[in-house]
Amino acid sequence: MRTEERRDLTLATAGLQVRADEESGAATGFVGHAAVFSSRTAIGNPLTWGFYEEIAPGAFTKTISEGDARMLVDHDTRMVVSRVSAGSLRLAQDAIGLAVEADLDSDLSYVRDLVVNLRNRNITGMSFGFRVVKDDWEPVEIETVDGAKAEAELRIIREVQLYEVSAVTFPAYEDTDAGLRSVGVALAARGDAAAFDRRAAYRPELLSFRREPAETTRDSDETQPGETTGVRQALRMEALAARYRLAR
Repeated sequence: MRTEERRDLTLATAGLQVRADEESGAATGFVGHAAVFSSRTAIGNPLTWGFYEEIAPGAFTKTISEGDARMLVDHDTRMVVSRVSAGSLRLAQDAIGLAVEADLDSDLSYVRDLVVNLRNRNITGMSFGFRVVKDDWEPVEIETVDGAKAEAELRIIREVQLYEVSAVTFPAYEDTDAGLRSVGVALAARGDAAAFDRRAAYRPELLSFRREPAETTRDSDETQPGETTGVRQALRMEALAARYRLAR
């Protein structure tokens, strides 16, 4: 499963503004935010297999100082607008989140298109591609629309490796595999069997992350070689069958 993830902000939340030359009026750059701190976002459906997520202040500190992120259009590596190592992309953290300041070179045809699309509101948001380095998970109680109480998972991202920021035409849907892997690894680390069972009822793929209990005593029936591995493999096959709707 992929470990790279993406998150989006609308243009209004990103606060995107295009800078222009005072004399010519030509667009020279833009500023905005690609991520917002401490804002709770739903990944998938938190009441079934999904979770809530928040980015902690300071999550980009190391990657800003050590990384070489690019600014792209629609996550397309063929359309590089600016780059940290080239001095045309500047990233920083402020009270809001990950602040982006990018220079725009009108010699690039797709940059000219980007400016027009921003002006015409065809570009609808900002996004960033990243890999989580450190995160914390905890159960949280939420109130549903009918006033009932329910338990959900909250992921707090503490540190990320940033690959790129993008101006995007469409919000990128959360990658299902990345979301499943995140919650599966977290539940396995916590050893919460009840939480596993509740979410696996909606997404059987999560069973592939569940750890089998070890044999504890010699008094119990002797396990045949490969039995634990066989059980784990059976669970994986069941999950794959459910995912791809294969006959079982």
